Amino acid sequence: MTDKTDIFAAEPELMRQWKQLSTNVGHSIDPVTAALVMIRTSQINGCANCINMHTAEARAQDETEQRIYLLSAWRDAPCYSDRERAALGWTEALTRLSEGHAMDSAKTALAEHFDPEEQVRLTLMINIIAGWNRLATGFGLWIEPVRGKVTPSQAA
Repeated sequence: MTDKTDIFAAEPELMRQWKQLSTNVGHSIDPVTAALVMIRTSQINGCANCINMHTAEARAQDETEQRIYLLSAWRDAPCYSDRERAALGWTEALTRLSEGHAMDSAKTALAEHFDPEEQVRLTLMINIIAGWNRLATGFGLWIEPVRGKVTPSQAA
C-alpha cells in the first residue's frame, strides 16, 4: 500500500475554505435536491466515498430506500418530481459534459422549474460535489458517515 496524502494537513487553510464553501452552497438549496444531486454526481464519477456518505445522509433526512436505489435510473422511475428530474438532468448534463449530452434540453427543463438564482446555486452544488469526488478518489479519502471521521482509504 502506498502512503496517502492527508489533504487537510497538507493545505489546511484552503481545505477549510473549501469545506466552508461546500457548506454554504449545500445550505443554499433544498436538502432533498441537494441529496439527489450529490448522490447522482457521485454515482456518475464513481466515488464510493461520496456515494456512501451522501446516501447515509439522505437516509438520515428520511429519504426512501426506493428513491436512493432508483437514482441511477431516474428517467424511468416514477418516484421523482418534475423539479427533481430537471435537477437530475442538469446534473447529468454538467457531470458528463465531455460526452456531449444535450445541454439545451437540460437547460430548458431547468429553467421551467428553477429561477435564475436557484439555477446558479444548483450548478455550484454540482461543481462542489464533483470537486469532492475528485479529491476523495484522487487522495483515497474515506469518511465513515456514522463517525464523520476522515481516514485514508484502506484500499491499495
